[in-house]
Amino acid sequence: MLKQLCCLALLAGSISTASGAEMLDDTPRTAVMSAFAPEWVALQAAMSDREDFSVNGVTFATGTIEGKPVVLFLTGVSMVNAAMNSQLLLDHFAVKNIVFSGIAGGVNPDRHIGDVIVPTQWGQYLDMILARETAPGEFTPPSFLPHSLPNYGMMFPQDVTVTREGSEPENKFWFAVDPDLLKVAEGVAESISLKDCTPDNACLTTAPKVYVGGNGVSGSAFVDNAEFRSYAFDTFDAQVLDMESAAVAHVAYANNVPFIAFRSLSDLAGGGEGENEMGTFMGLASDNSAAVVEAFIAALPE
Repeated sequence: MLKQLCCLALLAGSISTASGAEMLDDTPRTAVMSAFAPEWVALQAAMSDREDFSVNGVTFATGTIEGKPVVLFLTGVSMVNAAMNSQLLLDHFAVKNIVFSGIAGGVNPDRHIGDVIVPTQWGQYLDMILARETAPGEFTPPSFLPHSLPNYGMMFPQDVTVTREGSEPENKFWFAVDPDLLKVAEGVAESISLKDCTPDNACLTTAPKVYVGGNGVSGSAFVDNAEFRSYAFDTFDAQVLDMESAAVAHVAYANNVPFIAFRSLSDLAGGGEGENEMGTFMGLASDNSAAVVEAFIAALPE
């Protein structure tokens, strides 16, 4: 049954602010989000007792996976969509944990398409200064803007400012994954098997695995460039890069909600030969991420 929030209720202010938002479901749940449709098809298939709610055009599906209460939804692609709809989730549902399941570009040259990566922290690496060229090939950012990470040409990464209840605004680059959730992921990684062929029999040359650890970075750009991929690996020790996870980590941190992200490699962000691999392996990567997340949910304590 699809429950629509009435426009008149919106105008009346029943969900006008986070502090006064209408709770649509008070069961404590693990929120499982993905960026776009192929990433959550398998997760929907694993759900029982489904009931849908619609808020601002976003469908939130409640139910159970492996006997655990969950709420599934699509953030939409991009940092802004991810942040906006993550906050929408928290305003209307009782959320115990936030889990992201999706695909990503591989950055670490020792990882392969189909692998599932579970980073320990996430950074917004494309929040940056575009500096002026002060000499041929030399770029200098304004003196009043602090920066500590190596630049890529005119691009100088910056921290982001975060506010949350009971704390002064702080500048951060890394948003840590919840350590307890990470331990559960480590246990799951030891036993799960992953797909290595698509339905069209496009098969991987290396059997995919789950890797827990390292860093992930997110920004509003699809990366298909070998040189920039190398910069991201050398500068941030990034295992993966995507367009949503760090934004969700930011929102989770601001709301004091535990967060973790599972990202399966659909491509090598420009590091492979020929055309970008996402068109071939997007479905396989989505299924691998969903399989690990389903096992992760089953392993969560009651």
